[in-house]
Amino acid sequence: QRYVGRFGALMMFLSVCVNSVGALTAYMTGSGKLLHSLFGISPALGSALFFIPAAGVLYLGLKAIGRGEKFISIGMVVMITILVAATLLKETASVSYLLEGNWLYMVPVFNVVAFCFSAQYIVPEMARGFADKPEKLPKAIMVGMLLTFCLLALVPLSVIALSGLDNISDVATISWGRALGEWAFFSANLFALCAMLTSYWGLGGSFLTNIFDQFRLGNDEQPFKRFKVLLVVAVPPFILAYSGMVSFVNALYFAGVFSGVILSIMPILILKGSRRQGDISPGWTCPALITHPLIQIFIVLLYLCSAAYAIASAFGYLPAGW
Repeated sequence: QRYVGRFGALMMFLSVCVNSVGALTAYMTGSGKLLHSLFGISPALGSALFFIPAAGVLYLGLKAIGRGEKFISIGMVVMITILVAATLLKETASVSYLLEGNWLYMVPVFNVVAFCFSAQYIVPEMARGFADKPEKLPKAIMVGMLLTFCLLALVPLSVIALSGLDNISDVATISWGRALGEWAFFSANLFALCAMLTSYWGLGGSFLTNIFDQFRLGNDEQPFKRFKVLLVVAVPPFILAYSGMVSFVNALYFAGVFSGVILSIMPILILKGSRRQGDISPGWTCPALITHPLIQIFIVLLYLCSAAYAIASAFGYLPAGW
């Protein structure tokens, strides 16, 4: 609020709300489908089973989230290493599959990638965790983004190398597991479930603390207040996932794209404002090359193009294949 004003702070809060509800709804739906494919239970029951540890750890607070993410992340690294190794050793894997495709039809992927790398939501939560050692925060952010890139690259590359572009399901790990065998089917989908769980904790935790900050509810470790805010954060996405309100969920996606634009602009304004009138000596300063005006313009244009794509998609103006 100090650097972007009340309106800017409100817009940032609303953008976090919209994106969080949309993403958490997607995690509820996705977890239900994954558990349905693994155990044959109904998707709604699967989402309910996912909801218990997801919301439970979220209630316990930042330390529990950190420990849970650390434990699960180690397991995910082990699983991804085994699955990629199995892919490389599989006789049906072919590098030629990776050379197929058309750049023209890859445009929709960039819109998804822009969302995947929207790490602005998690930074305030990470800053709380590194409050006693702020100089380590930038390193943690950069390592996290690098790991995100590796995961986003390795999984689709492995699936495509095994099955080709014509035999991939919407949930890619399902195709991946089926191509490698029953053991891999469970491993790949367990990996995807863990990815959803850690993402739920990160995004849900950020949403929860944003509500505490926006409405000045005090310390977010107060048990009763935290429980009430948790209900606001966790229950609506579960209801939306199985409400049949498709148009509403689409509206959330549509608004989420625009909130992505807001969150691409606001951090730049905050950086400029803090350098002009900040009174705290930072533990780390961005190199001039990273904060060059051309880089800032590129970031904003990237998200504006993402918004333009969403508008064109909503009104059916996109060419075939997009």
